[in-house]
Parts: sequence; structure tokens; C-alpha cells
Amino acid sequence: MYDKYQSPLSERYASKEMQYIFSPDKKFKTWRKLWIALAETEYELGLSSVTKEQIEELKAHADDINFDVAKAREKEVRHDVMSHVYAYGVQCPNAKGIIHLGATSCYVGDNTDIIVMTEALKLVRSKLVNVIAELSSFAMKYKDLPTLAFTHFQPAQPTTVGKRATLWLHDLMLDLEDLDYVISTMKLLGSKGTTGTQASFLELFNGDHETIRKIDGKIAEKMGFDACYPVSGQTYSRKVDSRVLNVLSGIAQSAHKFSNDIRLLQHLKEIEEPFEKHQIGSSAMAYKRNPMRSERMSSLSRIVIVNALNPDTMNPALVASTQWFERTLDDSANKRLSVPEGFLAIDGILDLYLNVVDGLVVYPKVIEAHLMRELPFMATENIMMDAVKAGGDRQELHERIRQHSMAAGRVVKEEGKDNDLLERIAADPAFGMTMDQLQAIMKPENFVGRAPEQTEEFISEYVKPVLDENKDILGMKAEINV
Repeated sequence: MYDKYQSPLSERYASKEMQYIFSPDKKFKTWRKLWIALAETEYELGLSSVTKEQIEELKAHADDINFDVAKAREKEVRHDVMSHVYAYGVQCPNAKGIIHLGATSCYVGDNTDIIVMTEALKLVRSKLVNVIAELSSFAMKYKDLPTLAFTHFQPAQPTTVGKRATLWLHDLMLDLEDLDYVISTMKLLGSKGTTGTQASFLELFNGDHETIRKIDGKIAEKMGFDACYPVSGQTYSRKVDSRVLNVLSGIAQSAHKFSNDIRLLQHLKEIEEPFEKHQIGSSAMAYKRNPMRSERMSSLSRIVIVNALNPDTMNPALVASTQWFERTLDDSANKRLSVPEGFLAIDGILDLYLNVVDGLVVYPKVIEAHLMRELPFMATENIMMDAVKAGGDRQELHERIRQHSMAAGRVVKEEGKDNDLLERIAADPAFGMTMDQLQAIMKPENFVGRAPEQTEEFISEYVKPVLDENKDILGMKAEINV
């Protein structure tokens, strides 16, 4: 166990459910289901060489795969599909002659890839919807809590904690739209032969084109799909893999943005990710509470994003663009790495996302303190307008408030003292305002615009309908391995 490399994606990050979807057991059981579907289709379409008894024999051994026989055979023939055809035939001696009849390796290989990716996409969808649900609850809880907003990570006009959360939510809602579209377009390859022409079936069915046209539809139905791709070479278009990995990349981009924001907020001591009772933040500095979950989200997200972008890595876009004619095999090793690892990584990312949002700790007093230190600068427009209403000169007041603001800024930055802008304005007779009048203006809720209303409207009009449609898959909890 400890003497060979094991992928951290399996050991540390991905869930058991996602790991099983890409496991050998799942793969080879699906191969056998596909062989059964093919045999049943050929039988139902009148191929006399396939009998009901043979199909029943195949079904009897659909799940008890003799891996040892297949592995030994592959050492001899160097072909994984034919090794499993042989192993299945050992268990099904009466049916061995009709296993894989008329098919090519991609019949099981490519159709299984589509089936596995579709299942994985649906698991990703379930987790994404649960993150959206958890995050929407957080947004509604804090929709009225004013907080300092940032542009360029510089203090800007206030927003609310809940409104900020809607920005994270909106990204995820866009991802869900893309994900739903990709899932809706997933189709099987079907059984189209070595170059996609179904020539072998033309031979089997004595040139009966109408019968052959029914093959793909029947296989799709038996495997739980609506249809097969209408044309192909030996393989389905590798653009499908690129499309799938791109939608995972989109989710990773959203998660990365969220995790960066949480890390910055934790630095500000405004919001923290969950920190367990016995968790150690640093081996050297015992007091530290490092945002390790958010950091891990960022790290894993980069893997998924680069996987879909970088031509120097396992990029499905590059694979799709460099296929030759009806097929080449330079995609095979690539797909074995890029597709499973993309899904295992995004699975770990969404578990982390759900875990972090579920346990976010908000510190309203710190948030208020940061906001109140900056609010006098942001309130200068309101102060100036009130002073003008009381008879002041707008141009003169603008210049005076500029000078006071610069002086107060120097006190904060150079002397490390509190912002004394209000005191300066109260002492300036040009404004004619008392400290009490100025303090009355300093109500954070007066400066957040429509942030609370926007949050409520977004959740009720855009998010809640989606959650209502998916209420049967809500309630997930994420387990973090380390």
C-alpha cells in the first residue's frame, strides 16, 4: 500500500461516490451491460445467430467479473477489450461466440465513457445545487448586515454581507445553467463500427438498412439515454470531452473566486471558514487559524482550470483538435487521465465549498468597526449636501471637505490614529454642523443602497425556483477527509 504512488485525488480529496464512478468495477460492469444491450438488440431485430438463452447466460454473469482472467489475458494479447471479451466468454461458454458481435472496441470504450461522464455530471450537479442552497441561506441571513465593499481591494461604497454572497451565488447559477445544458446534450456513440459506417451490421443483417437504423435507438434506450449521436467516425467527437471539461472549469473558476474572497475576509478577521476544535493551523505558530479549506479549493481549482486550458497538459481541447480522420489512438492515455482527474478534483472542490459555507463564522463587530473607520470618507457627499441645504456654498464646502479628508487620511496612515474627519468638520464653522448631527448621518444602513432588496429579489426570483425544482436532492453534507 505504501510502496507505490497513489493519487491524492483519491486518497485525500474526492468522495467515495465519485471515485466509484471512475472505478474499474464500474467501467467493466458497464462494458458487460453494453454487450448485453447489443445482444438483446440484435436478437430483437431478428438476428438468428443470437438466442434468448445466450442473453440470459450473459445477464447471469453481468456483475461477477473475473478480473484475474482478464488481466492474465491482457498480458498475452495487449488489448483490454478483447481480454474482457475472452474473460466474459470463459464464464459464458454458450454465449462467447456472440459477445461483441459486429462491434468495435469503441462500442464499449466510448459508450462507457459517455455513461460514466453523464453519471459524474449528475453527481456534480447534485453537489452544486446543494452549495447553491447553503449559500442562499447564508445570503438571506446576512442580507441586512452592512459591510465595507471593495473595488481594487480598496474601500468603496458599502454593501451587505448577504449581497456579496449573491455575487458568489450568481456565478454558481451560471455554472448550473451551463451544466444542465451539457447534461441535456449527452448522447451515446451507439454501435457504428470501425469507421462509423455500420458496415459490419450491413453484413450481419443482409443489407437491411431499415433494420440497422434501429440499432442505435434500441441501445440508447436500454442504457437509459434518449439517443445516440447521429454520425461519428470510430469514436464520438472528442469535442464532447472538451465541452464536459470546460463546464467543470467554469465551476472551478467560481469556486476559486469564492475561496480567494474568503481568504481575504479571514485576513480581515471579518469572516472565517470553519476551524475544528483540535485543528492545528501552523506547526510553528500555535495561535494561527489558516484558511486551509479555502486554500485547498484554490489549489484544486487551478488543476481543473489548467486541465481545460493548457496545451502542455492533458487538454481535451487539444485532443479534440488533433484527431485524424475517423480516429487516432493518441487520445486514449490522455482521456484516462484528464477526464477522471477533472471530475475527482471538482468533486473535492464542491465538498469543500459546501463544508466551508455550512460553517462560515461571521464577526459583525469587526465588520462594523472596519466600516465605521471608512464611513466618514464615504459620507462626505451626504454631509456636503446637508450643509448646502443649510445655506453653505457648495464649491467652498467641496474644497474644505477635500482638505479635511486629506488631513484625516494622513492621521490614519502616518500616525496610526483613528479617523478624525468628523471632528474636523464639526469644528469648521463653514459647515455649521454639530457632532451629533454628523453622527446621525453615520448610519451604515443608509449607505448600502438596494443591497438588502437586491439580495431578497435575487434569491426569491432566481434561486428559490431552482431549489424548489430540486428539493429532492437537497440536504447533502460534505465530509472532508483531511
